[in-house]
Amino acid sequence: MKRALFAALAMLFCISTTAQNTYQPTKENLKARQEFADSKLGIFLHWGIYSTFAQGEWYLHKSKLSHAEYKKAADAFYPHRFDAKAWVKAFKDAGAKYICLTSRHHDGFSMWDTAYSDYDIVDATPFKRDVVKELAKECKRQGLKFHLYYSHIDWSRDDYPVGKAGRYVTEKEHIEGGWANYYRFMNNQLAELITKYDVDALWFDGVWDHREDATPFNWQLEEQYAMIHSIKPECLIGNNHHLTPISGEDFQIFERDLPGENKAGFSGQDVGKLPLETCQTMNKGWGYEVDDTEYKSATELIRYLVSTSGKGANLLLNIGPQPNGELPATALARLKEMGEWLRQYGDSVYGTTAGDIPAQKWGVTTRKGNRLFVHIFDLKAKELHLPLSCKVVKAHTFDGKQTIKFAKHKEGAITLNLNEIPSGTDYIVELITK
Repeated sequence: MKRALFAALAMLFCISTTAQNTYQPTKENLKARQEFADSKLGIFLHWGIYSTFAQGEWYLHKSKLSHAEYKKAADAFYPHRFDAKAWVKAFKDAGAKYICLTSRHHDGFSMWDTAYSDYDIVDATPFKRDVVKELAKECKRQGLKFHLYYSHIDWSRDDYPVGKAGRYVTEKEHIEGGWANYYRFMNNQLAELITKYDVDALWFDGVWDHREDATPFNWQLEEQYAMIHSIKPECLIGNNHHLTPISGEDFQIFERDLPGENKAGFSGQDVGKLPLETCQTMNKGWGYEVDDTEYKSATELIRYLVSTSGKGANLLLNIGPQPNGELPATALARLKEMGEWLRQYGDSVYGTTAGDIPAQKWGVTTRKGNRLFVHIFDLKAKELHLPLSCKVVKAHTFDGKQTIKFAKHKEGAITLNLNEIPSGTDYIVELITK
């Protein structure tokens, strides 16, 4: 009955005609985009049966395992310490406005009670609980938006046309005409996720798997996006394809890089006009790795968040939960420190746009209306020249306790005469402009 219901839903909304090149977001969607752009901080959660191996989310591929043998790990996945209420509270206290959970990663395991596969957390594990349902419910109760990561790749299914990833785990040739069946399977699952869990955004990954094909692979993304928006117009769609956004996408993703930078080698695409999001890790990897203990300091993470805001983007900060359902203690400690900072200085981040001055060696700027925030990370002097084009009428420390004197120059530029050499995580000066 359940399978028939969602199959009917997917068939009702699936658009299989020509690609939708004239996507017009609804007013509900535009409102959701603005709320997303104002959020600034989200929490990414890479969690699945790969956590059992404690070797990261690509363990199946990296170790060249048989996917049939790998699947047996589901029978050992029992995250008895998982507490959705405690997780969401920790994220909310950290100042996050949304979370994004890996509902299905490249290994094909579904973290919800899906009607379209038995390879899921309810049917294949002794845990028998739907963590997507529990997190969705708790996010709604505590006021956080709920996003889901969904992989376009599946290393476990024979009907997925294998690309550059997953070649080592394929035990037989993929079936002829498999893509049509796999595409239908994905759309059924996506319709199920949106309908059952009222998802606020979908975060796709995997298009790069066929980037090197001699013949361009047609992922039929725009038809898929149209289906999603037909079910829930305000559901935001982003795709980590490392390309310029296409029709139907509502925000642009940058992996391990600030928009406009390409230090990690994944984000050489142009920066578009959609809301922006940078995803980054607390330590090195995404999924839980037992020996990955090199966490960034709280100062580094806060400055990265501020720098992301200085680009007009959100930071989606990753945590790899442990196989027992606990969040790593170091990750919780970092979240606590970030939350304490944001409770004091969050007004200079939340709801801001990119500042008037691009990132400098000394720091970045963010803007909110007529308020320009100067975030100073590293300055060994009391003077700071700002090449502005606007008129500054007042300057003071963020807490408002100290007035900052400044000298005006031609075309609006000013030089701040600080009362002290800046120190600490982020020394913030607020400028009132007109």
